[in-house]
Amino acid sequence: MNDATQPEPCNIVIFGAGGDLSKRKLLPALARMQRWNLIAPESRIIGILREGTWNLDTWKAYVRQSLEEFRSDNVNDEESWGHISQMLELTIGDLGEAEMYQRLRQTLKSANGKTNVLFYLAIPPDWYEATVSNLHAEGLLDESDGFRRIVIEKPFGNDLNSARELNRRIGEYAGESQIYRIDHYLGKEGVQNLMVFRFANTVFEPLWNRNYIDHVQISVSESLGVEYRAGYYEKAGALVDMIQSHLIQVMTLVAMESPISLEGNAVRDEKVKILKSVRPIPVERVNEFAVRAQYAGGTRDGKRILAYRDEEGVDPSSTIDTFAAVKLYIDNWRWQDVPFLLRTGKRLPERVSEITIRFKQPPKNLFSVTQQHLPQNELIFRLHPEEGMIYLLNAKLPGLNDKLRELALDAPYAVSGADSPEAYETLLHDVLLGQSALFSRADEVEESWRIVAPIMEAWKERRGLHFYEANTWDIPGMEELMEDCVGCWRDLSATHQHGYTPIS
Repeated sequence: MNDATQPEPCNIVIFGAGGDLSKRKLLPALARMQRWNLIAPESRIIGILREGTWNLDTWKAYVRQSLEEFRSDNVNDEESWGHISQMLELTIGDLGEAEMYQRLRQTLKSANGKTNVLFYLAIPPDWYEATVSNLHAEGLLDESDGFRRIVIEKPFGNDLNSARELNRRIGEYAGESQIYRIDHYLGKEGVQNLMVFRFANTVFEPLWNRNYIDHVQISVSESLGVEYRAGYYEKAGALVDMIQSHLIQVMTLVAMESPISLEGNAVRDEKVKILKSVRPIPVERVNEFAVRAQYAGGTRDGKRILAYRDEEGVDPSSTIDTFAAVKLYIDNWRWQDVPFLLRTGKRLPERVSEITIRFKQPPKNLFSVTQQHLPQNELIFRLHPEEGMIYLLNAKLPGLNDKLRELALDAPYAVSGADSPEAYETLLHDVLLGQSALFSRADEVEESWRIVAPIMEAWKERRGLHFYEANTWDIPGMEELMEDCVGCWRDLSATHQHGYTPIS
């Protein structure tokens, strides 16, 4: 990361600095960025905290404790900690208190004749509008003496209407160019590599269409349960938590046309074209295109796993989906009638994230005497674990025989000795540089909600919920979604090494 651009000095203001997101993600990311000179030394990290026992000393102690817990390599010596400590500032007050924003203004520091500010809203969504309104009222969004950028976490709204209204209200106080709606999934190295793979190489472009691709699978499985997020999850579920945001965003990168440049709006224009081309799902036919399920009890390593309904903070009769799968179609010239299958779930056997491009079969099987069924070629982008690409081909087994074997061309993404940035480091660095390509624009957010709106409406009905045993891949109703697709769902537990493996 030594060759990355160092942004201008900036006041990095964290609303909700004492919260879980700040502790687990933001503070460790900023500390690591400081270590790699991705934050100018004159920058400040300003925590916004409510009144109580907080003062500058307790704020610094809290930051150090957070780093020791989640990124100890950044405080393994006093020199490293000293650089971070000198950046820390504090503003105390309530988000709804006008005087707090006045005190914040006095805390901001100027450097090189500019007062640049990044406002990170690590706060409950109910406070987004009020906070942006108060920043505007105090003149803190005025860019006459430096940039002012606002980072907003998901969920951005809880349905199409609320997203539109939130966009409208925040747009009254800040320009679209100032708003960075963050999706940490787009900061992952493997996701960014998808853009490079598609648009820096020509080898697959002639095949990247409905003539050669049978279908696309985008999968995210999690081995953990709802954990401490029951309050949020009871309102969202897997469809809203993962598919509406992360997986649909990844789908746009797979499907989009080449942008005219990597400038933010050029990339987002192409993504929005894909979203607008997604075929609407009639509410009365949702069961043909979507499956929902909820984990029941199970066992893992001999230990009992609670059912979702038995988790702390969960309604004992909850019908929230902890697993969701959706089949979408993109009605355009390149992708007409190619299914895009998106699936995600909790309490599955392994934590895996990948994109599978499954190609069509040859028009004739010349090897039917020894191999009645030829496995389809697959291009797999593995996002977790062990980021990389795998291309599955059919090949002859060496020797005096007529047998075929599957050949896996494995290209690991990681470079030995390289220290790749985490998602939040990448995205925070982009905000500081004013690069918006990896952030959602207002129309992107609204189109994503439009796509899932019929499913959300249909799933208000309590009936139709399947149950699956925790720590298994057996999800009822899944195979029906594979209609019109050759083959079956990819086995996420399958690992491939470079070389030959048997064809079953």
